[in-house]
Amino acid sequence: MEWLAPLGDSFVARALIRSPTLYIFANASHILSLGMLLGASVILDLRLLGAFARLPLNDTAIVLSRVAAVALACAVVTGALLFSVRPVEYAGNTAFLIKILLVLFATANALAVKRSRGWHTMTQGAPVTAPLRFSALASLFLWLGALLAGRWIGFL
Repeated sequence: MEWLAPLGDSFVARALIRSPTLYIFANASHILSLGMLLGASVILDLRLLGAFARLPLNDTAIVLSRVAAVALACAVVTGALLFSVRPVEYAGNTAFLIKILLVLFATANALAVKRSRGWHTMTQGAPVTAPLRFSALASLFLWLGALLAGRWIGFL
């Protein structure tokens, strides 16, 4: 993992290391992004599984999927900033690697759902299909697993 060491010497990494305030803002932005991502994803997944039946499914799905997408993009950017501070250490951290793997699987699941026929018909008023419900359940486990793995990083 030594090939990542130059990243830790980059201008961005040095600025984050030298400025506790800048690092705190990057960290807080990452946490805010994760909160938005998980909040939107969990509510959407639960709605697809039948909870919150009073919420209109198609409108809720469209809005929350967009919020989750923007939040994911922000989380990736802020996560990359935080990673740059200690890239070799993080790349060797089992919890970090599990988190990244779970985020990749959760993102792939979300993209597959968004491109699925079940999603398109559901947003047009059709009922939620069994495969869409299964994807929602998988999403819950993947995103919550990524959150737990992320919290675990500091303990390894």
